[in-house]
Amino acid sequence: MRTTPLKAKILLVEDDRVQAQFVREFLERKGYEVVWVENGASAIKMAKTVPVDLILLDLILPDISGHEVCRWLRLNQDTKGIPIIMLTVKTNITDKIAGLEAGADDYLAKPFDEAELNARIYASLRTKALQDELKERNRQLEDLLHRLEIMAITDHLTEIYNRRHFEETLKREFARALRYNLNLSCLMCDIDHFKRINDTYGHAAGDSVLKEVARLIHSSLREIDMVGRWGGEEFIVLLTQAKKADAKKVAERILLSISAHKFQGLPENEKITVSIGVASALEDADIDNWEKLIKAADEALYRAKRNGRNRVELSES
Repeated sequence: MRTTPLKAKILLVEDDRVQAQFVREFLERKGYEVVWVENGASAIKMAKTVPVDLILLDLILPDISGHEVCRWLRLNQDTKGIPIIMLTVKTNITDKIAGLEAGADDYLAKPFDEAELNARIYASLRTKALQDELKERNRQLEDLLHRLEIMAITDHLTEIYNRRHFEETLKREFARALRYNLNLSCLMCDIDHFKRINDTYGHAAGDSVLKEVARLIHSSLREIDMVGRWGGEEFIVLLTQAKKADAKKVAERILLSISAHKFQGLPENEKITVSIGVASALEDADIDNWEKLIKAADEALYRAKRNGRNRVELSES
């Protein structure tokens, strides 16, 4: 059994007061909420400011024609999706075609049968409801696909890039740096004595440290740079168009930021530090591919470990 869509609001555009009163009373008896205006300009303003579910639009209006009103509503982002049923005493095919070409969804000649008007309104609202449902499902699907894309490139714990995505980006950036003779630097960062943190305070505390270190590194970079989790307690940073001296300054800024930070869940006297290795593609003559860039930064990192930790070491050119 057909029912009136719940609380559907209809904008009635009709300059004939008697006709408008007749249609309004009929629609309200059917359970619709009706907003009535007498001219095209008021119809456009009302459609923009009041959320309506359907428009009953008279073709002949005192200011502008129903065709022009319809065209304007279809061009406006806020009103283009509202179903429009055009009402007119004109019944020739040319007028019907003009109304549909202007953007009307349906066309009903006056005088009309009440049952037919109600059926056409119901059909238009049902179609609109199905379209809205489809749009919402498409939006949900797009959101899901976006979340899956983010999950595919993000480390689930630290919410920075994962190793696979970082490698793919590094390959592209390294090729671009070689092609255009651009500086490209890499930092390899490792948390000092991280096993002791896990063993002493538990893995939950260790996970919290990893997340905070990732955030501190990220906040020390420019928007064009990127950071990824390389594995375990190791992080990797890509600095585009940065010379080794510039990369060293960034590394020292990261070092200071982390060593001065009070980590949640750890005692006041428990300090977290990192060791960092720096390498640059153009300034290190033997680096001719992205793997060698990472290897050079990694070797510099282990020199930092051997030389006392909580320090920055540069690759040997």
